[in-house]
Amino acid sequence: MTGVEGIRDYVRVSGTLSTGGQPTAEQLRSLAGEGFVAVVNLGLLDPSYCLADEAGLVAALAMEYHPIPVKFDDPHEEQFLEFAAVMDRLSGRRTFAHCAANKRVSCFVALYMESREGWSAEQGDAFVQRVWEPDTVWSAFVAQIRRDRSLRAVRHTSRAGGG
Repeated sequence: MTGVEGIRDYVRVSGTLSTGGQPTAEQLRSLAGEGFVAVVNLGLLDPSYCLADEAGLVAALAMEYHPIPVKFDDPHEEQFLEFAAVMDRLSGRRTFAHCAANKRVSCFVALYMESREGWSAEQGDAFVQRVWEPDTVWSAFVAQIRRDRSLRAVRHTSRAGGG
């Protein structure tokens, strides 16, 4: 499948946000054709995991490109905060967020939606489990973000009108 529905583990989160695994060049063209204006990539910028020039193709399609490479076995709070800031800037605009298999992104999006849309931890967990059952690294990361200052700081920034 070449359309957006053919993207590995494609999930429509809202009218303006969708997630998935690594899209092909044709699937990126489909995203642009369907009105997406930005791509956020949490995958590694290594051609063995992604398109050789995803940034160039996205730019050629007149979409914004925001790479935030997250090592699968070593996510960091700062990366989540950068992701939240990018998503705040893209608020209300059709955005596709991806990584290799929608695992990293599903966790980041769940945490983001908890901080912005009032999702409960249970809603966030259910969203992630549509794609995968997080391993110990990601379970610990999600728990850390939920209990640490970062999720509260993200919530505070949102309420304060920052972003």
